[in-house]
Amino acid sequence: MKIYTRTGDSGETGLFDGSRVVKSDSRVATYGEVDELNAWLGFARASLPDEPLRAMIEQIQRDLFAIGARLADPAHRIAERVAKAAAVGDADIARLEQWIDALEADLPPLRKFILAGGSTGGAALHVARTVCRRAERAMVALQQALGESAFEPPLLVYVNRLSDLLFTMARAANQRSGVAEIEW
Repeated sequence: MKIYTRTGDSGETGLFDGSRVVKSDSRVATYGEVDELNAWLGFARASLPDEPLRAMIEQIQRDLFAIGARLADPAHRIAERVAKAAAVGDADIARLEQWIDALEADLPPLRKFILAGGSTGGAALHVARTVCRRAERAMVALQQALGESAFEPPLLVYVNRLSDLLFTMARAANQRSGVAEIEW
């Protein structure tokens, strides 16, 4: 299989249900935001020496592939074999919350805002957090444009919770690297 298909040369792309849309379609833009988030998380994972954080990020990246697949399926006709792998639900959201709680237990309480940055891995996680918020805004806009059937409700909850986790992970990465937070 070649990496290029030539099917998008006219500015269109295919969705999972077989429909063709322009590449500027709001659904395509939304799963593109999720894809960019996934790429930034790959950069963060490559920048972190901390194996527990790297393992968390790898699982998050798998979840984001599932979310992207769901967003690329407007007719909710995703193949059964893919549907099982592309499921994101309440248990995944609970996992993110557990990770937040565990990481926060080892961090000093926040008393002021902090500036994004720190170690390379921590800074990459801060960038990923802001891209996550952009993906969340795109999902909300898609839902407003297409209605509640645009995608399954847990997907938006997951992305909202993920931005909180990424903030906490950035703080943990900086603390574990011995880099102090700069307060604003």
